[in-house]
Amino acid sequence: MPAQDAPPPPAELLALAQAYGVDTRYPGPGGQTVGARTLVAVLAALGVAAGTPEEVREALERHRASVQGRLLPPCVVVRQGRRTALDVPADARLHVELEGGGSWELPCGHSHWLPADLPLGRHVLKAESNGAKAEAALIVAPQRLPQLTGRSWGFLAQLYSVLSDRSWGMGDLGDLAELAQWAGAGLGAGFVQINPLHQGLPGTPSDPSPYRPSSRRYTDPVHLRVEAVPEYAYLDGKRRDQAEELTRRAARLREEVLGHDGLIDRDAVWALKREALELLHEVPRGPGRQAAYEAFQRREGEWLRRHALWNALAEVHGADWHHWPKGLRHPDGPHAEQAEKEHAERVEFHRWLAWQVDQQLAAAQRAAREAGMPVGLIHDLAVGAHPDGADAWALQDVLAGGISVGAPPDAFNAHGQDWGLPPWRPDALAEAGYAPYAELLRATTRHAGALRIDHVMGLFRLWWVPAGHPPTEGAYVRYDAEAMLGVLALEAHRAGTAVIGEDLGTVEPGVREELAARGVLGTSVLWFERDWQADGGILAPDAWRPGCLATLTTHDLPSTAARLSGEHVELRHRLGLLARPLGDEQEEAAEELADWRSELTRLGLLLPGEPLSMPALYGFLRATPAQLVGVWLPDLVGDPRPQNLPGTWDQYPNWRLPVADGSGTPITLDRLTTTPTAPLLATLLTPPTRPH
Repeated sequence: MPAQDAPPPPAELLALAQAYGVDTRYPGPGGQTVGARTLVAVLAALGVAAGTPEEVREALERHRASVQGRLLPPCVVVRQGRRTALDVPADARLHVELEGGGSWELPCGHSHWLPADLPLGRHVLKAESNGAKAEAALIVAPQRLPQLTGRSWGFLAQLYSVLSDRSWGMGDLGDLAELAQWAGAGLGAGFVQINPLHQGLPGTPSDPSPYRPSSRRYTDPVHLRVEAVPEYAYLDGKRRDQAEELTRRAARLREEVLGHDGLIDRDAVWALKREALELLHEVPRGPGRQAAYEAFQRREGEWLRRHALWNALAEVHGADWHHWPKGLRHPDGPHAEQAEKEHAERVEFHRWLAWQVDQQLAAAQRAAREAGMPVGLIHDLAVGAHPDGADAWALQDVLAGGISVGAPPDAFNAHGQDWGLPPWRPDALAEAGYAPYAELLRATTRHAGALRIDHVMGLFRLWWVPAGHPPTEGAYVRYDAEAMLGVLALEAHRAGTAVIGEDLGTVEPGVREELAARGVLGTSVLWFERDWQADGGILAPDAWRPGCLATLTTHDLPSTAARLSGEHVELRHRLGLLARPLGDEQEEAAEELADWRSELTRLGLLLPGEPLSMPALYGFLRATPAQLVGVWLPDLVGDPRPQNLPGTWDQYPNWRLPVADGSGTPITLDRLTTTPTAPLLATLLTPPTRPH
């Protein structure tokens, strides 16, 4: 927080910040004022110098002049079915060049309206007035996002943690297809939701968190099933011998995870897979395969070129592009072009890897749908990407430099949070017609039945923390939510993909309502659903919102087994994470369980005197109107360990644990599918078949 004796920011600085969508206050006791130092740093990241009173006045004048003098805004996003007014001169002549060809002429008049029946798509709006000309991207979006039909349940899984007897030391896309087929065809599940599969930042040791990736646009090839690459069948001679040796080494690595230390070594897995994939890349492709590869490259275009080039350059210069030779620190220009030629073989290898991943992602979703899943795979989109990685390099013109996304101080964390991820610049995003954002959505929805968006509130505002500032000294920066939701609606519509927003924690008033109105499902966790408008007691099942994915836990929360045993409190105590004495925390946890036991008994989900159980808790979720019910996959075997323990780094093996039983012994997917808990929950959660 700003120092108590710091003078309030000058009025003109406050006006300038507000003109650029920077909130000058944030929620807190009585409301907290953002300090002048923070406002100056945030404005600098938006390309606005505001370090002196003169700079502030000049910037205010430039902003007013630019708004008054422009013929069109940089981008116009509207909803189909609504007439939309445009603020343009009365004599302006307007026409729309349609995405699919042709144009619409709009009549002149004292007020200009875009017609309600414009076709969906990304068009170009052109204007002319008194010799001045302008054009802007015009995005026509559907009123609502695609909706799921009926109710269904499914599994929530961290893919790396789900190893089969064929895995190379961590779960892969072949395992994902197997999991989906078993859950769909064998249990009647409707979906499998997985962690982000985004490409991680290279290096040893690599960051295991799937929420701090190098690229959100491309999936990490570490998830590939090597034997599923078609060229594997055509290895011969020396290459065949080398592949078989790598397979034997992979088996030893798998056994090390399952039978010894129980930790997933992503770097060791990738070292083996990269060597094997380099062998497969050398195998000649048939004409059909080659044609498919070339079609993939045409579809991906410049996005793929930049991604492959970054990966090739990272092999030579390291993963932090800020320390590369100066001429290579931007994807455009003669130095990057020359480097692409010099490293053509490695660039080609990384293009090919992206193609292989795309094919196996498509196969996994196809397997899920063929197994009878109405939704199939639910992919996860992280809130941002690592500042040193491929996306930050390729998209630096539309990202805020020197800024990290986080969260302000609140009742749960008085120090605030810094997630280390650069945010979109709202002004640059609009100037680009939201194309980078649309492309990201297009990629992540391509092989998904639904998309989960982490911290979906970021479509409205994000907490920006300037470099060198503590998280308490940040500010909320506003995004054009109508535009962000409109682009999301258009891309989801084109992909036929539903969207789930992770809206846990502090949410600005009106945000959940707006998301629901646009057809975005929310996320509801049993332990947090309370009747806060009354006494804070347990929210009755029929009072839950229907438009949500209802769960008992998430990757950041204790497993159900740990909650029922109280082990989650003891774990946090051992790691020094408790803010209160252990006894107080244990007493509160026990009271919460007693409340739930009483409620479930009242509802007839437990017999009098019967202990609280996982099936009874899932029975409560079944009694809610939630459209989706998610089962944490490790709950099937009573795994007490969280996959991620917020507030820890090397004190706990975050993102590296395979699914294990109640004693902590890792088990394979093959064994997990034999647990009697799975058919029990399937019977409990599968909606009854209604007569025709």
